[in-house]
Amino acid sequence: MEDTELHRERILRHVSPIITGRFVGFQASYTREVRISRPFAVAVFLTAGIAQLLASLLRMKPARRTLKELRKGPEFLVTPVRLRDDLGQTYEIEMHGQLPQSALHRGDLVQVRTEPQRDPTLPVKLMQVVNLTTMQPLTPRIPTRWSHVGPVLLLQAAAGCAIACVLIAAWLH
Repeated sequence: MEDTELHRERILRHVSPIITGRFVGFQASYTREVRISRPFAVAVFLTAGIAQLLASLLRMKPARRTLKELRKGPEFLVTPVRLRDDLGQTYEIEMHGQLPQSALHRGDLVQVRTEPQRDPTLPVKLMQVVNLTTMQPLTPRIPTRWSHVGPVLLLQAAAGCAIACVLIAAWLH
C-alpha cells in the first residue's frame, strides 16, 4: 500500500526574544489597520476644531479631517517571515512594515529580535533583524498613530487646547 498523504511542514511559534537561523523566505503580505482609540480621536478632533474655528474667522484655510477619517487609523503591511534553525525547525514571525528587497536572500544567516503581540494567537513581531551573512542591521518602518494624525492637526489641537485653557481661565476669574 502506497502512502500518498502529504506531510505539511510544522511551523513553530517562538517565544524567545532572539531567534538565530537561516532565512527561508517571505510569505504573502497583507495589510492590517491600526485603530485609533475613540477618546484620543475625539480629544484631538474637538481641540483642533477650536483652532479651525478661529482660523476660519481669520479667513485662513484650516486643515480639516472628519472624525471617521481620524478613527480609521493607518494601514501597514504585514509579511510573515519564515526562519529555520540549526535543528531544522521552521519558525514564523510577523514583520510589520517593509525592508529593502535586496536586504535578505534565501539561506542568509540572520538573528532577529522579536516581541510578543497583544493578540496571543498571532506570531511574535519582528522588531529588528541583523543579516549575519552581510552584517547589515535592518529595522522595518511602519506608520504610527502620530504620523497618521499628522503634525498640522496636532498643532491645531495644541493651539485649540491653549485657546480653551485661556478662555476657561478668563471665565473663572
